[in-house]
Amino acid sequence: MNIEANKIAGAVLSTLLVVMGLNMTAGIVFAPKKPVVPGFDLPSEEASAGGGTAAAPAAEEPIAVRLAKADVAKGEKATAACKACHTFDKGGANKVGPHLFGVFGRNEGAVDGFGYSAAMKGRTDKTWDADALDHFLKSPKAYVPGTAMAFAGIAKPETRADVIAYLNSLADSPQPLPKP
Repeated sequence: MNIEANKIAGAVLSTLLVVMGLNMTAGIVFAPKKPVVPGFDLPSEEASAGGGTAAAPAAEEPIAVRLAKADVAKGEKATAACKACHTFDKGGANKVGPHLFGVFGRNEGAVDGFGYSAAMKGRTDKTWDADALDHFLKSPKAYVPGTAMAFAGIAKPETRADVIAYLNSLADSPQPLPKP
């Protein structure tokens, strides 16, 4: 062998030695802490196993009290995301969801020409009043189990009241709102 081949072999071997050394050093410095049980701890509403109790959620004011302070203009702004699936105009067409003009006081699941889910079709004996709309807007899937509506809900009670006041204004003759 000539000296050039030895130089090349030495350079390759020393490079491999440096790379392996850096890899081992990085493995020691940046070693991940592996959990005993794989997975993530998700928040739950149940009390923890340690015997502690979960804090009770703050009680919401009744819808009648919130409606007394509701702002129709804020409710209109809050429905901006709803316009992707619903129309709010008189005689508006049904989209992914039914039109919402005159929804306040209308029977649930009763818009002609709209294909409701089976869960909603069975509710035509119930009327959309302030309380029903409040519960539905808070969590559609909790109010009507099996509904096809993918909307998660509106968490803030004040925002729900604003939206309900706005929906009530969308009628030829708005319904009287409940008094506190």
